[in-house]
Amino acid sequence: MLFPFMDPTFFLLIPAFILALYAQSKVRSTFNRYSRLRATRGMTGEEVARSLLNMRGLGDVPVEKSKGSLSDHYDPRKRVLRLSEGVFDSDSVAALGVAAHETGHALQHADSYGPLALRSNLVPVANIGSWVAFPLFFIGFFIGSNTGTLLMDVGIIFFAGAVFLTLVTLPVEFNASSRAMALLREGGYLSEQELPHARAVLNAAAWTYVAAATMAVSQLVRLLILRNARD
Repeated sequence: MLFPFMDPTFFLLIPAFILALYAQSKVRSTFNRYSRLRATRGMTGEEVARSLLNMRGLGDVPVEKSKGSLSDHYDPRKRVLRLSEGVFDSDSVAALGVAAHETGHALQHADSYGPLALRSNLVPVANIGSWVAFPLFFIGFFIGSNTGTLLMDVGIIFFAGAVFLTLVTLPVEFNASSRAMALLREGGYLSEQELPHARAVLNAAAWTYVAAATMAVSQLVRLLILRNARD
C-alpha cells in the first residue's frame, strides 16, 4: 500500500510548488519596483479608488485602510473596499494599479458579474470542504474497507469543490485587471508611459492565482491516483 505523504505521487506537487514560489517572488519584486515610481498625476491609491467609485455611482462604497502588506481586497458582503497601507497612502504607479484592480471588483459586484457572484457563494462551502477533505481522505486511506473507500470518495468530492473555487477565481481576477487598466487609461490617472508598469504589477499578481489553481488541481490529481491505487 502506498504511503500518502511521501509516495511517488508527491512529486506531482513539485512543479506547482515551484510555480507558487516564483509567483510570490514575482509579485513582491514587481510591486516593490514600481512602488518607487511616483505617478505623474500625484493621486494616492485611496484618492483614485474614491474617484473611480464616485464616477461609477458607487459613492456609498467606503474605502478603508487595512493592515498588512498586499492585503488589498474588496468585500462584497459588506460592500467595502480595503487598501493596504502601502497602497492607500501611496501615489506610486504600483499603488494606483492595485487600487484600480480592487475597484474593478466593486464594479463587478455592482454589475452582478456572474463569476464574482458564483465565487462569493462558493467561498463558505469551499472553505468547509477544504478543511475536512484531507482528514476524511487520509482517515479513509488508513482504515481501509468499504467504509474507508467511502470516506476517501467524500474527501475527494469536498476537495473538488475547493479546486473549482480556485478555477472560478481566475476569470474574476483577470476581468478585474482588465477593468482596472481601462479605468486608469480612460480617466487619465496614469500616462501612456506609466500604464505598462501598472499592467506589469497586475500581471505579476495574476500569477499567484494561476499558481494556486495549479497547486489545487495537482493535489486533486494526486488524491485520485491514491484513491485508484486502493482498488
